[in-house]
Amino acid sequence: MDRVSPPDLPHSAAAFAAAFLAGGVNSLAGGGTLITFPTLLWLGLPSVTANATNTVAIWPGSIGSLWGFRRELGRTQPKMRWLTIPSFAGGAIGALLLRLTPSGVFDKLIPFLILFATLLFSLQGPINRWLGEPHGEQRWFTGALLMQLGVAVYGGYFGAGMSIMMLTALSVLGMTDILEMNALTSLYGLCINGIAAVLFIWSHMVSWPFVLTMAVGSILGGYAAAGIARRIGKEAVRRFVIAVGFTISVALFIRVLR
Repeated sequence: MDRVSPPDLPHSAAAFAAAFLAGGVNSLAGGGTLITFPTLLWLGLPSVTANATNTVAIWPGSIGSLWGFRRELGRTQPKMRWLTIPSFAGGAIGALLLRLTPSGVFDKLIPFLILFATLLFSLQGPINRWLGEPHGEQRWFTGALLMQLGVAVYGGYFGAGMSIMMLTALSVLGMTDILEMNALTSLYGLCINGIAAVLFIWSHMVSWPFVLTMAVGSILGGYAAAGIARRIGKEAVRRFVIAVGFTISVALFIRVLR
């Protein structure tokens, strides 16, 4: 890993502000990586180091978000906790892919994945009516495990818009309460980014000077956003999720075309 000089006060402030915003965005909809990752590049980190550092620094924000949504998490069905297993497994696979494979091809796929997930989320109502009720608990559970595994692999590799994909998957699985869905995505994100962070640290892919400042910012941002979500209401959060999803798609398409 390239050696990075410790950040000065302006650079630390920029990293903290980016992490605070990212923690809030991740708590509501996902996509905070598109704030912090470019910031770390601007501050001079190489792209792979920036990606790994971002994952480790932003991971604590999931703790703040999960604490903020603890009431909603308590209302979710106990069987949804089982999806933490593919979250850990997929996060590990994605982190290893980042470590062992070039990212060019996957980077080009990201805008299409995000756009597809956002369109699915936007069309949640018609899709749920078309799917109808699940035909058997075992079939439903198998599908849920596979969907979460796929999202977790993506999250461990890059992660921008990961929560959008998880919200879409939960919608397809029949959930309708956006705040309960956000609580679960916070739990799954804690697992995915947690195992990825461990592997990045073990592989010496992280630049530590930025981690502590960004970790504090992400925790505060994630906790603050949970309270905001309750005040503005479920439908406003849903509209925000859709807007963030399309914004992420456009930003990533622009990045690929450059």
